[in-house]
Amino acid sequence: MAKEDTSDLSKFLDPFPEEVQKIAFCLRDFVWDQYPKANELIYDNYNAVAFGWSITDRLGSTFCTIAVGRSSHNVHFGFYHGAELSDPDGILIGQGNQYRYILVKDIKDFPKTYIKKLLKEAYTNALSKIKPPLQSTQGQTFTKSISPAKRSAPKSKKK
Repeated sequence: MAKEDTSDLSKFLDPFPEEVQKIAFCLRDFVWDQYPKANELIYDNYNAVAFGWSITDRLGSTFCTIAVGRSSHNVHFGFYHGAELSDPDGILIGQGNQYRYILVKDIKDFPKTYIKKLLKEAYTNALSKIKPPLQSTQGQTFTKSISPAKRSAPKSKKK
């Protein structure tokens, strides 16, 4: 299973502070535990390390993402088609036509029960956009891009 396949992601998150890495991996485990047959797509970009879960191996089938920005300590837990989700408590941030997210500054404050409901809705929504036949690849990790140029990740702020 791909949940154990952390080599690329660990390498990409290595420049970030330990607390940011911990949040990212806890959120990753949370999603893998809910959707073990989804595929993880990893993008190591200039401005962020982003990884998400897709019904296929394509970005357009992604239903949720985790992004760690290189210019801040922000960890986003987002939904690729978040604008289409119900979000009854109105916690999702974003004004665009598609993406919605929450900031996760402390894993203890992550609203697991609420997010599980949104994940289920996001997964169903993504599944409805897939044209048959579905691909047979399931539960794998794909590193989709590795940026040759990277901005340095921020260091922990000392208090």
